[in-house]
Amino acid sequence: MHSFAEAFGQAFALIVNFDADLREIVFLSLQVSLTAVLVAAIIGLPFGALLAVSRFPGRGALVVGITALMGLPPVVVGLVVYLLLSNAGVLGPLQLLYTPTAMIIAQALLITPIIAALARQTIEDLNDEYDQQMTLFGLNAIQRLVTLLWEGRFSLMTALLAGFGRAIAEVGAVIVVGGNINHVTRVMTTTIALETAKGNLALALGLGIILVAIAVTVNAMVFALRGTAERAAYA
Repeated sequence: MHSFAEAFGQAFALIVNFDADLREIVFLSLQVSLTAVLVAAIIGLPFGALLAVSRFPGRGALVVGITALMGLPPVVVGLVVYLLLSNAGVLGPLQLLYTPTAMIIAQALLITPIIAALARQTIEDLNDEYDQQMTLFGLNAIQRLVTLLWEGRFSLMTALLAGFGRAIAEVGAVIVVGGNINHVTRVMTTTIALETAKGNLALALGLGIILVAIAVTVNAMVFALRGTAERAAYA
């Protein structure tokens, strides 16, 4: 019991003093996850919106596929990216394996279906709700899409936060393609796993506390955005 209390004390000391190693790991984690969310948003939001407002052969299969990919196992994503980036893979000449870029690719592949599926549902619901009004105003396809994206902005930001939450807590894919290399690809989740195995509970607990704080913050922001969206809908 005393050792656990001591470990917690050391963990809080690392956080308060913003230890150099802890700072480096946290910043890399945020950099990788935020970049992955940006890439996933650039791909997922337009794709989800297109699925919401378009009707074409095979659309149903795409919707089912995107929804199913929301639960894609992270280690499978990591394996696929590993095969692509390894020396024998099609992207092997780029030498991206065991770099932060490889981790960004893996996280982006993991969360793009989440963002696309949530965006599709949001835009489709709004399209059904405002269809008659937009038809009455004579909006063309581009104007409809812009209107729907604006009206659904709070829900779409919630989708992005959900993607970030999934990315920042991911361990399976990033450890496969990143290798958990010290000062290169070591992020919060992989460091927690490693330091716990080594018995270095102070650093593991410090990073765990920060990770939980980030998760709570993301959930609080999601809750706030939902409230804002509801107020805007009734305004």
